[in-house]
Amino acid sequence: MLTAEQIVAAQKANIETIFGLTQKAFEGVEKLVELNVQATKAALSESANSTQAMLSVKDAQELLTLQASLMQPLAEKTVAYSRHLYDIASGTGAEFGKAAEVQATDAQKKFMAVVDNAAKNAPAGSESAVAVMKSAVSAANNAMESVQKAVKQATEMAESNFNTVTSTAVNASKTAAKKR
Repeated sequence: MLTAEQIVAAQKANIETIFGLTQKAFEGVEKLVELNVQATKAALSESANSTQAMLSVKDAQELLTLQASLMQPLAEKTVAYSRHLYDIASGTGAEFGKAAEVQATDAQKKFMAVVDNAAKNAPAGSESAVAVMKSAVSAANNAMESVQKAVKQATEMAESNFNTVTSTAVNASKTAAKKR
């Protein structure tokens, strides 16, 4: 059924996929490290500026005003950081998802080729068994497609919810800052 060349080709394709996914994972880690370095630099700079501003405060009212003015940018920056983090994670996850879909599709095609080959070489009278096998493979493929669609819908809904929560948090911090 499978020749040595087919096995070698399959192994080569699997290794290429693994190395490709490893590369994507490292790219995601690089983006995450870069984001954290930028966030840390910004936090240190803002901390120094805030400390200098607090040291120059003359009375309690000025201190309360300063604190209120520092809170809204902090909330916005936290939301922006979370958004970047989510984008990195979802982008990397999407790359892995695409690779998994390609692998699954390829595996399905290869398996169907094996089933078709077995059907061609099946002894007379085994047509019903071959039909049952093809039907089972078709049902499995349909189930996998349904799961993939459900995962995509869940991902889209989670992203929509994340965006809603993010905008609500930013609006709430703006409203709170205006009330002070």
